[in-house]
Amino acid sequence: MANHKSALKRIRSNEAKRLVNKYQHKTTRNAIKKLRELTDKKEAEALFPSVVSMLDKLAKKNIIHANKAANLKSGLAKHVAAL
Repeated sequence: MANHKSALKRIRSNEAKRLVNKYQHKTTRNAIKKLRELTDKKEAEALFPSVVSMLDKLAKKNIIHANKAANLKSGLAKHVAAL
């Protein structure tokens, strides 16, 4: 167990940040699944910008790697274009 006051605070703040990151990551994964399941092109084109935005935010905060975000965006763009 940590002995310093700042270390105790760091443990608390890390846990809070971990939960927020986990929530945002899971929400993005669910949005990606929803987009991949769509068969209507108009619906997919409407949802695509928000999913891309979510991926960019995760990459910016280093929740996911920037290259992973780029690969996901590329794959989703191909999926939407193929509909």
